Amino acid sequence: MNDKKATPKAGGDRYLPYEQRDGAESTVFFTRELSAEGLRKIYARVSAQIGGKVGIKLHTGERGGPNIIPRGWVEDLIRNELADAVIVETNSYYDGDRYTTEQHRETLKANGWTFAPVDILDEHGAQSFPVKGGKWFDEMYMGKNLSSYESLLVLTHFKGHVQGGFGGSGKNIGIGCADGRIGKAMIHTTPGQDNQWDIAKEEFMERMMESAKAVVDHFGEHIVFINVMRNMSVSCDCEGVLAQPVVTPNVGIVASVDILAADQASVDLVYAMKEEERHALVERIESRHGLRQLSYMKELGMGNDRYRLVDIDNGDAVITAEAAVSHVVPFEG
Repeated sequence: MNDKKATPKAGGDRYLPYEQRDGAESTVFFTRELSAEGLRKIYARVSAQIGGKVGIKLHTGERGGPNIIPRGWVEDLIRNELADAVIVETNSYYDGDRYTTEQHRETLKANGWTFAPVDILDEHGAQSFPVKGGKWFDEMYMGKNLSSYESLLVLTHFKGHVQGGFGGSGKNIGIGCADGRIGKAMIHTTPGQDNQWDIAKEEFMERMMESAKAVVDHFGEHIVFINVMRNMSVSCDCEGVLAQPVVTPNVGIVASVDILAADQASVDLVYAMKEEERHALVERIESRHGLRQLSYMKELGMGNDRYRLVDIDNGDAVITAEAAVSHVVPFEG
């Protein structure tokens, strides 16, 4: 296990407007249709990258969590588009309903993830994956079974996060593929500390994105990213029934073959809302310095923070983030 001496870069609490970014543009697809059909439609735009033995990386949630991606949507996607795919998860680092494989499987049943096989990747231990160009790590420990998959669909419920500020595709694989004992500890905890959550703000974001890079590099062209912007509490799905009430409006679904573009577009859509609509989620993102996830992905060469936002509901018109959220209405729980 490697843990280099490094210094995090500041600035994770400052949003960089689109016009101040540089570099190439990627393509991000967008639909306002929050439904099983909408998910299938947007998956079709990135599905060419997916083949062979397919894993679907979800956050299946703590027991009874109210905000996870609707199970019926995922079941419909698997039945119609990904008949042999396997949902993949890892055990949690904290002591809860998903701490052990046995507890995790009971929680999966309670939450209704019973319509497809679920592979708990670290059920049989961990495997190191190289981190190329990382300043914190040379390697990251992932659930051992991850290496048996040929492609990965990263299907993410985009929302806030108590430590990361927001949870997008980067968090879904950076934390969610790391095994529950070694990898997650490398990201969250300084060795010898009593507080298992002592690593925070920019350092946490950088460690998490280096872990995500290990997964992205492993799959190469055979990994795609879908963020579902629905029921966006400031709390992660790991908080289950204790999650804070949702106050941010629902937006839609974004998809890309570029992880940075997918997460950047999702953040931009939040910032494009009216102040009263975005306030809670933006406060959560900035107070945790979560925007460092995006700038560090760019520094690591993981993708582009500039993109063409393609509106698949309207003839593939290229639109602004402001146009994409012009339809939102106050959230009604």
